[in-house]
Amino acid sequence: MNESEARKLIVEVGRLMYERSYVVSSDGNVSIRLDENRVMASPTMTSKGRMTEEGLAITDMDGNPLNENKASSELAMHLLVYKMRPDIMAVCHAHPPHGSAFAVAGLAIDQPFLSEVILTLGCVPITAYGTPSTDELTDSMKPFVPHHNALLMANHGAVAYGKDLWEAFDRMETLEHTAKIAILAKALGGANDLPPDAVEKLVHIREKAGYLTEAARCQACGYLEHTNITCELDQAGGPNGSKVSFSREELIELLNQVANISR
Repeated sequence: MNESEARKLIVEVGRLMYERSYVVSSDGNVSIRLDENRVMASPTMTSKGRMTEEGLAITDMDGNPLNENKASSELAMHLLVYKMRPDIMAVCHAHPPHGSAFAVAGLAIDQPFLSEVILTLGCVPITAYGTPSTDELTDSMKPFVPHHNALLMANHGAVAYGKDLWEAFDRMETLEHTAKIAILAKALGGANDLPPDAVEKLVHIREKAGYLTEAARCQACGYLEHTNITCELDQAGGPNGSKVSFSREELIELLNQVANISR
């Protein structure tokens, strides 16, 4: 993508994020990988609803500035994704209300109750809390970036990424929509998970379609827990992320409170 197209797209997607309340004030950030050495990103301390094409920052892959505009201090999370995932060309970081409610509650978006979400996004794990704009945050993301296309960051927000900025935005939108449905379902007594054999079929369909490689299978957030599908992280004895345990009654009460706050 050339610079002119990238500028227009970042401004457009930033405005959409702002209009849909995925971000407020100067929250969040958006970036596009221009080539193997350069990234274009939203500027620091600027509302995503009021960005201009001329105000966007360009850096190298280590975050060193290549123009006069200063990138967000959270660009490091974008650069981590680009370095760990050569297939990724764009990143969105936001604080969508329902997704962020899961993040502050310490909960992954991991229930397999919507077939479309399994096919297009997969489960969304939650990383350990890390101070924004520090190595703590990027270090907490590292175990999950290769295996997932969206993450929740504890007590912070969400990040989604894709082969282009529209795919990254669509994944953020799906994350938020799924979180909202989960909260509403919990308020009604709980969502009904798809049976394990249905989950297996959907995962295999996703792999055949090229949306998920076998190496990206992961039980970190629970989709594969009761299926016959194994996970690379489990086989390697790698980290599966922090788990938070609630009784059914505690979880329903917690999400009822979140639902009431979001009304």
